[in-house]
Amino acid sequence: MNAEKQSAGGLIAASPFGKEAREAVYRAIHTRRDVRDQFLPDALDDELVRRLLEAAHAAPSVGFMQPWSFILVRDPATRQRAWEAFSKANEEAAALFNDEKRMLYQSLKLEGIRKAPLSIVVTCDPDRAGPVVLGRTHNPKMDVYSTVCAVQNLWLAARAEGVGVGWVSIFHDRDVRSLLGIPERVEIVAWLCLGYVNELYAEPELAQKGWRQRLDLDDLICDERWVDKPICSAERRGG
Repeated sequence: MNAEKQSAGGLIAASPFGKEAREAVYRAIHTRRDVRDQFLPDALDDELVRRLLEAAHAAPSVGFMQPWSFILVRDPATRQRAWEAFSKANEEAAALFNDEKRMLYQSLKLEGIRKAPLSIVVTCDPDRAGPVVLGRTHNPKMDVYSTVCAVQNLWLAARAEGVGVGWVSIFHDRDVRSLLGIPERVEIVAWLCLGYVNELYAEPELAQKGWRQRLDLDDLICDERWVDKPICSAERRGG
């Protein structure tokens, strides 16, 4: 990584990136996908994993609290136990949908925990910066919001490296906490499955398989103050 030239005051130029660099950033954003089943078994190089973690650690955080930690899970036995916890919760989740949606839900392949060679569990420690944190004084959720920024940084860096990422959220907190020895005060934010992939869906998998379509951006934009707009997804509009 090229170091930017610093001024005497520790500042660097805020000039825009060149055209190719800008396009690469937007390409990573728009082609990032949540990978569920397409992982290859090849191990990820330690230097590559380090780059991804450094990208995550470079995320913005309110009050510079940096509340995140990363648990690297490679052991197949541990991942098998995590998959069993997920499977139990997944059956409970399927029962919440009506018959048509349930069939589609059950058709989705959610095998990332066992297939991906690496899992990274991202946690948030609310005590990392002490009891009073600049910027969190009136919104206690800012530590979790900051941690999610680290997840997104890692995800975009992984896309640039040709690494697929899948976010597993269907599990009982207590099961993962017990499995990995995570203290009660530390919040589990994300179980991420990582591995090389040969292909990615051209659009989000859930959109391609008819679960839900992307909302129209214009329906989500308000000028100056809140406007209660009817939000219609593409399938409801017939798109």
